[in-house]
Amino acid sequence: MKWSTKLSKWLRILHRDLGYLLVGITIIYGVSGYLLNHMDGKDPAYETTEATIHLSQHLNQEALYTELSTQDALPDIKRILMGKDEFSRVMFNGGIGVYNSQTGEFSYELHRKKPLIYAINKLHYNKVKGWTIMGDVFAFSLIFLALSGMLLVKGKNGFKRRGVWLVMVGLAMPIIYLIIT
Repeated sequence: MKWSTKLSKWLRILHRDLGYLLVGITIIYGVSGYLLNHMDGKDPAYETTEATIHLSQHLNQEALYTELSTQDALPDIKRILMGKDEFSRVMFNGGIGVYNSQTGEFSYELHRKKPLIYAINKLHYNKVKGWTIMGDVFAFSLIFLALSGMLLVKGKNGFKRRGVWLVMVGLAMPIIYLIIT
């Protein structure tokens, strides 16, 4: 068996098995990357609820706490910061609100974590202890898959004929984008 035939055989085996091994992590990075690209200023790992309710006017800190505690839609109150003007801030577990003592209007927003999206974004952002090693293995595996994939197909659809043009277009796309932006 020729050296190039042996190399081709091992490249196919490694490319195939590594490709299968990385399917799950590739899907996780792909989904997370898509969500992060389309955040529109909001973290996709959280669902935000915004609402306004009307309370009594001119409430002091204790009365405000009592009145807010009776609202079923609101989580536990962590802290109330009474303002020097008519506005007071209320800190919740997972949210914040503003009370206008002149009008009695209380506007708040609550943030609820989406567990699955939160978890995959943590991996994408490399915020899980020890994940750097896996991220590095994944990065170099992608490089290997890209390079070995170019060598696997022979003939008219192989790298030397068709592949070289597609690789050049693929390399040109980010370069052109960087130049025109």
